[in-house]
Amino acid sequence: MFKKAAVLVASCGAMLSGCGTDLEQENQEIVSNLVEAGFPASDIMEADGQVYVGRDAHVTLEASREMLQPATKETQEQYRTTNLVASTVTKICVNPTSGFNSYSRLSQGLDLAIQNYNQRGLSFTMARGPTTGCSANITATTMSGAGGSAGFPSGGRPYGTINIGTGLQSYSVDVNEHVITHELGHAIGFRHSDYYNRAISCGGAASNEGTAGVGAILISGTPSTATVGGSIMNSCFRSTETGEWTSSDITALNALY
Repeated sequence: MFKKAAVLVASCGAMLSGCGTDLEQENQEIVSNLVEAGFPASDIMEADGQVYVGRDAHVTLEASREMLQPATKETQEQYRTTNLVASTVTKICVNPTSGFNSYSRLSQGLDLAIQNYNQRGLSFTMARGPTTGCSANITATTMSGAGGSAGFPSGGRPYGTINIGTGLQSYSVDVNEHVITHELGHAIGFRHSDYYNRAISCGGAASNEGTAGVGAILISGTPSTATVGGSIMNSCFRSTETGEWTSSDITALNALY
């Protein structure tokens, strides 16, 4: 979730590690799969050798292949991807790096974000690592800017990394809580609630991330239209965010997990 900022497309060069024929071919397949799944080409970006949709959702090769498979679950959400966390995952451990922990508001925001999920009585709990008994792990690390990025579940497990901008240190703890909760939401399968028109929360010209066929599925009982401040999963955040779930967010969480 980037705050009113475009992602610059990076090309392979001397400063990027892992660039080469294999990576290029893999990324080409990811892009091809995303286009076939229904994402508009204008919403697919490559940065630092990775492919993103919706400006902050990293897509792996495995996840892109899963998007082409038919949906197997009837329950629907606010907006979710086809890829969800399996019921066998009962404890998700979020492990901050030492660099992440060096930013006091990011660290506090992580604790509050974990609390947001644990207060809902879901099929899984979250815990701050390092700890034991984890059935899945997510690394919390830093990136530049004041926003974040993550990815979608794959193989029944949450996406393994959330990247949180160090620029959020200058925002309130509540805003940090909001952004981290948002990125964890992507990791367990949530799409942006205003995916069909990012201008609702980001301003500017209307921009549609694409329905992606079964990749942007409305959850039963939640509104099909987004409003400013209507969801933690809106594309962009405000400096006045409270970091708390809205009623439709809670409905969506309960429907999925």
